[in-house]
Amino acid sequence: MMKRILLAAGLWAVSTVAAQAQTITLNAPAADDDLTTLLRDASLSLSIQADEESEKAPQDYVAAARADYRRLLTALYAAGYYSPVISIAVNGVEASRIPPLDGPSVINTVTLDVQPGPLFTFGQADIGPVAPGTELPEGYAVGEDAKADVIRQAASTARTRWQELGYAKVRVADQQITALHSQNLLNADVRLDTGPQLTFGDLTIVGNEDVRTAAIRRIAGLPVGAVYSPETLTEAANRLRRTGAFDSVALTEAEEIGPNDTLPITATVAESLPRRIGFGLELSSVEGVRVSTFWIHRNAFGGAENFRVDAAVAGIGGTTGGTDYTLSTALKVPAIYGPKTDFTFTTSLSREDEPEFLADQFATQALVSRLITDDLEIEGGLGLLVAREETNFGDRDYVLATAPLAATYDRRNSETDATSGYYLAASATPFIALDGGESGARAFLDGRGYVSFGTDDRFTIAGRAQVGTVTGPDIDQAPQDFLYYSGGTSTVRGQGYQSLGVPLVVNGEDVLVGGKSFAGAQIEARVGVTDAISVVGFYDYGYVGATSTPLQDGADHSGVGLGVRYDTGIGPIRLDIGTPASGDDQFKSVEVYIGIGQAF
Repeated sequence: MMKRILLAAGLWAVSTVAAQAQTITLNAPAADDDLTTLLRDASLSLSIQADEESEKAPQDYVAAARADYRRLLTALYAAGYYSPVISIAVNGVEASRIPPLDGPSVINTVTLDVQPGPLFTFGQADIGPVAPGTELPEGYAVGEDAKADVIRQAASTARTRWQELGYAKVRVADQQITALHSQNLLNADVRLDTGPQLTFGDLTIVGNEDVRTAAIRRIAGLPVGAVYSPETLTEAANRLRRTGAFDSVALTEAEEIGPNDTLPITATVAESLPRRIGFGLELSSVEGVRVSTFWIHRNAFGGAENFRVDAAVAGIGGTTGGTDYTLSTALKVPAIYGPKTDFTFTTSLSREDEPEFLADQFATQALVSRLITDDLEIEGGLGLLVAREETNFGDRDYVLATAPLAATYDRRNSETDATSGYYLAASATPFIALDGGESGARAFLDGRGYVSFGTDDRFTIAGRAQVGTVTGPDIDQAPQDFLYYSGGTSTVRGQGYQSLGVPLVVNGEDVLVGGKSFAGAQIEARVGVTDAISVVGFYDYGYVGATSTPLQDGADHSGVGLGVRYDTGIGPIRLDIGTPASGDDQFKSVEVYIGIGQAF
């Protein structure tokens, strides 16, 4: 019995010590709100108090308190205070006097007392030598607040500019920083050693197993012998990453300067698994189910060539005609003519069974794309389209030679779930009738923009505008899949799939065909509810015209709705419910759309 009582008493004592609350206080009465926030963020003692997930021993608090002397001092220097007084007491005893191995067994209070002292200003703010075109921070000047961070920024800015001019090994050779406490002034003088201007030396490649070294060197396109540039180095690494053949790419500079003022570079790569397979699923209450799959080989012939096969079946169980089929292949060869130019060869077989037409097609294209900047890519080439159509105007076969052209400017922060930036894509496809049909051209412009605000950017406004036109042939002679309809997932949610077109009378019957022009707009308000779930409100608008001039000689419709997004980490799962906002069915029906990724 006595043993049980002693054991219970021991457990009670242990739990009492563990549960005893620690009071950690920051006292800085002379500090303004900004400085107080800076001190709180710097304090390790306050941060471990905020961490409620892990157990802390008394020595953890003592160690944090001892570390806070330097952390608080660094924060004060960063803000321009160079004569502070800092006292940190643990259970009333100065933390610096507590033996590291003989601290208290229980921590009751930790008190951080900070007297920042006067704010210093620059009495001297020199740095040199400074390269032409250097823009030093405005705060690094006589009379400005003498923040330590500003000195570091000035040194970093000066070094970066020298590096941009080819002086890769520029360094801070000397710095004289003197605090004049009687005058509350700080004198700063930073001296740089630029070293020689360097040129790119040999590129050494390590880590590759299946991708040929010569191919990696060709894709990277590092200009050996040219003046060193950090931007050029970054661009070379990005070109290797864009191939998709590597999990990681790192281009590092040699520690020592090579012969004749050269700078050898080492490219360290880790190859991705060469093969990948994926699946997609989309569901619409009207368009039915769309199932897709792809297979990729990232290194088809040993030169980081990307070979892809796609297959899709759409319209399953829908009310939009029959079932559509697509089978396509694409082979992309990087750096076919210089490091920024790629070659792509595509083929496709497809059947589109739409309410107003049935089209069987074979298409092939040879395309050359060039990366102008990291954000801008242009593409052009030649193609052949062989088709058979069954339409309201009758059956026909035709063969077209095409010359597709495209340009894409992508400044989004994410391709699958953008919250800022913008995206522009323009395409034009002139076509010449080789057998049947008429010649002409199809053009399309797609613009998207994103703005976020609020706490953690939880509110996002996303907008999209689309404009398209077909010139040359009349509606009855144009390829039917070149014409424009509106309604459905990619145009106006809530309206029926391809429910808006151009009404005509053919052989005494009223029919709906695609228009020669289209203009559309979509806007979404996305609100994050949790880190993974967000809700969306949207409004879509579409206009289809009978002539080649958009927004003329046609009709429009619109739709509104609500949606939910669930972030999977690789892209959101999308559920949208829309209803017509115009027409005879206004607010009388709903359409449901499920897919992967944002609507735009």
